Amino acid sequence: MMMGALSADVRRSVRRQLFAALALTALLAPAAAQDIRGLEVCTAEKQMERRTGCLQANIEYLQQTLAKLNRDTQDKIAAAGRELAAARAEIATLKSALAKLGSELAELKAKPEPKPKAEPAGKK
Repeated sequence: MMMGALSADVRRSVRRQLFAALALTALLAPAAAQDIRGLEVCTAEKQMERRTGCLQANIEYLQQTLAKLNRDTQDKIAAAGRELAAARAEIATLKSALAKLGSELAELKAKPEPKPKAEPAGKK
């Protein structure tokens, strides 16, 4: 089956999937010569059906990898959110304690110092 024999919708779909696969490959492989484990080299296939199947297998692999990376990223974001909430709670507790200490210090400063009692004149 040649690419010309495929319907326009199928060709667009294959092109979109190929573009998505290439874009994801570019994101996952910063070095141009670096191979991505799990991807097959589809250009070696001579038959269009086999080449299309190869590309679809690569696309499925990349989609699974992208989904796993998405889950991992969401887990990391959730963990960071929990850590942030805990840090905010700790900051609020520390601010409250600091305010309490500040008010206690102000009370201590406001208290007049007790005057020493004068000794009676007759005693020595």
